[in-house]
Amino acid sequence: MKKLLLWIIGVIAAFVLVVLCVWGREIRTISTVESVGGNQYLYHMEYRAKYDLDDLISKDIRSNPELLDYIVGRIGKGLPIKMKSAQVADENGELSTFNCTSFQAVKASGDGFWYGRNYDYFKNPTMVTVSRPKKGYASIAVSDMSHFGYSLDKVPASLGSKISCLAAIYAPVDGINEKGLCTSIMALPKQAARQETGKHKVGTTVIMRLWLDRCATVQEALDLAASVDICHDATVGSGYHYMVADANGDCAILEFDKDDGWKSMVVRKPAGENFMLVTNHLLSEKYYSPEPDEAVGNPHSKSWWRYETAQAYLDAHSGILTLEQAQECLSQVHWEEFVWDNGTVETTQFSNVYDQNALTLDLRNWNDYGNTVHFEL
Repeated sequence: MKKLLLWIIGVIAAFVLVVLCVWGREIRTISTVESVGGNQYLYHMEYRAKYDLDDLISKDIRSNPELLDYIVGRIGKGLPIKMKSAQVADENGELSTFNCTSFQAVKASGDGFWYGRNYDYFKNPTMVTVSRPKKGYASIAVSDMSHFGYSLDKVPASLGSKISCLAAIYAPVDGINEKGLCTSIMALPKQAARQETGKHKVGTTVIMRLWLDRCATVQEALDLAASVDICHDATVGSGYHYMVADANGDCAILEFDKDDGWKSMVVRKPAGENFMLVTNHLLSEKYYSPEPDEAVGNPHSKSWWRYETAQAYLDAHSGILTLEQAQECLSQVHWEEFVWDNGTVETTQFSNVYDQNALTLDLRNWNDYGNTVHFEL
């Protein structure tokens, strides 16, 4: 009996050792997942697992399902783990909402720049991921957790339910790295870029992870983008443009030419300007329209109104803001409890202000403007 007991203990110990050897870093990562301030819809995670962006690039992933399959393969290592996005198009093959706002402005204290960002979407849980890769820059990134399967009815409450949080490393929608580089994504209806120049393919959010891990300046980010083909998942019903800004005050918007093979178009912040702003319509000279135009943006999301409102606020302050003013600028164009015809409710999921000098994030979740959560890199 004693020998049997020792054998059982030995088998269990061997199994535990194998699990720790194979999934040790993943276990350490999901063990850091915790709600912030008891908010069951806001989470923080320290990413400690390995990930290989060169390997990811080599796979030429063109769609969200392909990315999730790749992630499952990396996480499961042969086990049949299931993961799918809760973000789906409507019956017309498109998402109903495209409401985001981003800007860079000068800090009133004179020591750098703010990067502000509203992420307007349906009510979903939010994840703040801190990563410190051995080969790459440390960063704070924020994700919409519906991209990797979470919802109001499914949150990472138990150890098993936290496994899908590992996908957050591949799905930032905005963030800052240790060099002060910030980036964010804004949706554009029916403009899913599908670059086909023969270069390796990267997906919608993967390009942002590459920027955060590998770029210190706007020019480095644009050069990196030019070295790959960016492919948005057309099945989601939306395309995107990106803002990227560095700690030196350089700022640019990367867009794609819908009538010429999705070639990259870059809008740079003019020399001497204190701020740059973007919402959900094209700003490139070829397509820019001062009036709402469905061909270049989303009038239904009040993109032009949000742009004009935020621009007026920034102009009134000469593009020089305190933290409170940066937050107020975002609050003036936030979206709250908007009910669509199908019954879904849209809101500003989170409103972020990054300090590109101090490397911090001040986040307000779900329009809770009385509660700012502070994160430091």
